Amino acid sequence: MIRCDFHVHTSFCDGENTPEEMVLAALEKKITRLGFSGHAHTPFDERYCMSPEGTRRYYETVRALGEKYRERITILCGLEQDLYSDPPGPGFDYLIGSVHYLKIGEEYLPLDETAEILTEAASRFFGGDMLALAEAYFDSAASLASLRPTVVGHFDLITKFNEKNALFDENDPRYLAAAKRAADALLETGALFEVNTGAMSRGFRAAPYPGRAILSYIIERGGKLLLSSDAHNAAGLLYGFDRGEAFAASLGGLFVTL
Repeated sequence: MIRCDFHVHTSFCDGENTPEEMVLAALEKKITRLGFSGHAHTPFDERYCMSPEGTRRYYETVRALGEKYRERITILCGLEQDLYSDPPGPGFDYLIGSVHYLKIGEEYLPLDETAEILTEAASRFFGGDMLALAEAYFDSAASLASLRPTVVGHFDLITKFNEKNALFDENDPRYLAAAKRAADALLETGALFEVNTGAMSRGFRAAPYPGRAILSYIIERGGKLLLSSDAHNAAGLLYGFDRGEAFAASLGGLFVTL
């Protein structure tokens, strides 16, 4: 099983454990390369992200841990950069580009909080058409290309609450066409695509992001994959990696590391 994990959150943002607690848990799990990816500052919604000062302290803390434990584990310092976050400062090892909001007029709609928020938004802004909301999401995802991310985070996050097609049909031609357009734009940047097990660990999905049809398309187009847990606590490190590896391997996916 892969023993590297690069999508990891701590108490500097919306995670439960300190960075050092995550390092110690990683050592117990025999992880060889650990990448922290704190949520970059998003000024219109500071509930979950790092403040500008917190970002500085996060960077210093992770670098100090990298030195302290350098004989036992390789530690990288990255950011999860939302489409609407402040621009990253210099010195980070990698960026995970993600879309957590849909901007409609002057309103920022959170996409990964509850199914009710999504259904209400579809009613308010899209005439009740959830596929139209999904199309708008993938239009935003395509815009991540402008950030030149190292990694594309949870590419089809819009499906977090869509287990067994509860909100819309993930095999609908409209949905697949929108996802493929966004994937094409991001594939051109050379970014890696996550196989992300975070929604599995939190009980929302039975399989990783992206879904089978989209992941198959990314692989067919030559996309390279990074297995990530999106851990928000120590227990989440490496969660479901055996299933994530098997899922991608069944489609011919190639995993790489940072």
